[in-house]
Amino acid sequence: MALEWEQVIVDANDPVALGRWWAEALGWVVVDDSSDEFEIRPAPERLPGVLFVRAVDPRVVKNRLHLDFRPDGDQAAEVERLLALGARRADIGQGEQTWTVLADPEGNEFCVLSVRR
Repeated sequence: MALEWEQVIVDANDPVALGRWWAEALGWVVVDDSSDEFEIRPAPERLPGVLFVRAVDPRVVKNRLHLDFRPDGDQAAEVERLLALGARRADIGQGEQTWTVLADPEGNEFCVLSVRR
């Protein structure tokens, strides 16, 4: 028996707005755009996807899970593109590192790594 990774679930105050933001940030497609669930994928039939659902109990503590992204080009340019889309820089005590910590419009942290050598 094996498992297939279907999706990551993200609790959101506004699933549609946050899902649209991530679709733009990642260049992914929308496969479900209902008001309470909003799913994006790299391509319509490609997994895993990210499903944004309405939070029933919004948390105000640090996320226990975050995503890391490695750009295929200039890291600084990618960080600037994401900031222009509405991300913001986040300080989680990382100090000087080769990666940049950002937060999406609802405060979910993620990292933009340096380009792979």
